[in-house]
Amino acid sequence: MGDTMEKLIFLDIDGTLTQMLAPPSRRVTRAIREARANGHRAFLCTGRNPPIITPDILEIGFDGMVASAGSYVEVEGRVLYDDVLPEKTVQECLAVFHGVGIYCRLEAREGIYTDAGMEALVRSSGQDPQNSELLRMQAELDSNLPLRPYDEYPRQGAYKISFTAPGPEPIQKAEQILGERFAFVVHNFYPDSSCLNGEIIRRDVGKDHGMELICRYYGQTAADTVAFGDSLNDAPMLQYAGIGVAMGNASPEVKALADRVCESVEQDGIYWEFRRMGFCGETG
Repeated sequence: MGDTMEKLIFLDIDGTLTQMLAPPSRRVTRAIREARANGHRAFLCTGRNPPIITPDILEIGFDGMVASAGSYVEVEGRVLYDDVLPEKTVQECLAVFHGVGIYCRLEAREGIYTDAGMEALVRSSGQDPQNSELLRMQAELDSNLPLRPYDEYPRQGAYKISFTAPGPEPIQKAEQILGERFAFVVHNFYPDSSCLNGEIIRRDVGKDHGMELICRYYGQTAADTVAFGDSLNDAPMLQYAGIGVAMGNASPEVKALADRVCESVEQDGIYWEFRRMGFCGETG
């Protein structure tokens, strides 16, 4: 790119900004801070809900965030959008999922609530390096994040519903019923995997929707944006962005959607691409 025009930079967290629940690297942290000092603006653009965005990530310094896959948008401390699924809709979805043998987790304003059988299913699965969402779920089970049993869910609506299933057939059955209202994102899985995972995303809300709201706020357009991601739930933001960058650890499907592919998250891909784009200089 090489030009100095102010850019709006959107960064997924898991598998992009950080390895699974690991702290951000010093090199990437300094690159983001330098890019902001050079006049660019940086935003988190994540499927995580705000309560589980950890302080070590926020302390990097951002101009705002798109969280919960677009259901929550904040800029410079000002909330632009905050919309949970109505509880009636949540219960309708849960009835469908439970009816076909799918376990769910609800990401709400207060935290995350999981079905009783989800932990065993997640733990039973192998680790696929191209499925950062499943890796994150596995790591979260042994973390200090506020994961709570579904029995404690206050039934006041949820930003997002994620799911796990023992095979593709239950997901196909659920999609036949809910597919008109929700996009089904099923993450990469091994052919013999005992755990398939994914999420449903409202068709009127997504990471691209959050990016558009932020562009409007600053009077800029999609052409002024750069987005970094690694998972299929990053597809809308990579396609919306003026330049979409897939991480080296992303799946082939995600790489095919992107304009560029950088190094992997383990190799500090954000840092190297920031340097190539002229957002920052050499950072030790």
